[in-house]
Amino acid sequence: MIGKIPQSIRSIYETFQNAGFEIYLVGGCVRDLLLEKSVNDWDFTTNATPQDILKLFPDGFYDNTFGTVGIPIESDGEHALPALPCRQAGGRQVVEVTTFRTEHGYKDRRHPETIAWGKTVEEDLARRDFTINAIALQLNAKQINQSVIARNSASLNDEAIPEIATPSARNDNNGHFQLIDPYGGQKDIQNKIIRAVGDASKRFKEDALRLMRAIRLATQLGFSIEAETLQEIMHDAALLNDISKERIRDELMKILSSEFAYEGVMLLKNTNLLEYILPALLEGIGVSQERPGRHHKEDVFTHNVLSLKYCPSTDPIVRFATLIHDIGKPKVAATDKEGLVIFYNHEIEGARIAAEISDRLRFSKKDKTKIVTLVRWHMFTVDEKITDAAVRRFIRRVGVESVKDMMDLRIGDRLGGGTQTAESWRLKLFKKRIEEQLAPLPFSINDLAIDGNDIMKQLQIKPGPKIGEILQKLFEEVDEDLAKNTKEYLLQRVQKLA
Repeated sequence: MIGKIPQSIRSIYETFQNAGFEIYLVGGCVRDLLLEKSVNDWDFTTNATPQDILKLFPDGFYDNTFGTVGIPIESDGEHALPALPCRQAGGRQVVEVTTFRTEHGYKDRRHPETIAWGKTVEEDLARRDFTINAIALQLNAKQINQSVIARNSASLNDEAIPEIATPSARNDNNGHFQLIDPYGGQKDIQNKIIRAVGDASKRFKEDALRLMRAIRLATQLGFSIEAETLQEIMHDAALLNDISKERIRDELMKILSSEFAYEGVMLLKNTNLLEYILPALLEGIGVSQERPGRHHKEDVFTHNVLSLKYCPSTDPIVRFATLIHDIGKPKVAATDKEGLVIFYNHEIEGARIAAEISDRLRFSKKDKTKIVTLVRWHMFTVDEKITDAAVRRFIRRVGVESVKDMMDLRIGDRLGGGTQTAESWRLKLFKKRIEEQLAPLPFSINDLAIDGNDIMKQLQIKPGPKIGEILQKLFEEVDEDLAKNTKEYLLQRVQKLA
């Protein structure tokens, strides 16, 4: 375990210890070390004040009221920290060191009204969200470094995690580290449990984002949520209304990025949180899709979430579009002359709803465009009789960069609808035809044998909107038959279109 801690982190540790301060690794990095997972963020807590920390690390920076100092570090090879925007400064990566603190008063359900420096690490751990994140790791950095030198090795052997009961702190046999675990986080890790620290009701009312974080951690780690904590999430679900939409979106994307994205969304539904995140998705519950000869047997909501489950893409944006691809169906549901359900233009209504959701959850313009495009055009036909021009129109509509994403959505849609095969022979043929059209870059208006200058010269006119209109008409005509893309033919057409 200790061998997975980068030298740069151990060096920071040793600097604090040599100066006489207490210093601990804490939170998610300790949890991930115990789980033998790669660590993305290294966080420290200490009894040193921000001013003390800045004396030890003059290139650090302190620009908040929460006692956190950022310390830039140099990468050290395979243990380099991830290139996260919030963890970079001046091109270098950053670790965060926070002074022991206690917090009181959370009127906005997110940030404490008052913060006081704490005296012990136990005080600091008491304010944390879940037991698996309330474990502190104290190193004997000097002894570790001496052992490394003595063994002429870049790292130590991993230590196994034994069964932990009491006391809440333990030392390893070599004296390299001590774990401080007042809330039984190690046991919950072993039992794969998400449990709030202390009173679950207080923890969620302090920071309502913890409601989603519990679901996200359970989804990412494959853990279950302890019964009392789960009940409190359901009881306090409405507190999500007090949380910024950006933070809700970020947690949702982390859930959708995980291996168990489907289970995460179902957990959001079963804890009542989905009502405050994607209420339009819930409107599909009980909306039947059954028609004679059709494979759909589930209601719209179930189909949407199963489509997510079977979508082969790992991109959370594509997974999100797959999750909401039929979100327009409840709004347009009707019956035909035979009394059977129909959903005419549900993709158009779905694109409108997808745009509203993207705006509400503050997606970037780029991500919104992809989501809306995938939802709008997911009903593309794969009939073997369609023309090459129709294939090219499909490529232009979804964009070259999103063609594979649309195929992944279609696969999720098929499997989520009850079919047994990911791809029909028609879909395979359609994909082959797309590849043929993409062999050169897709035909565009810029590929016409003439341009605006040719039109102005031919018609003896000045620049204006008419030129663009003529080019568009020529493009549509040539797109149906690329053999017509000659300068002689197009100039003849210009005269007739003028």
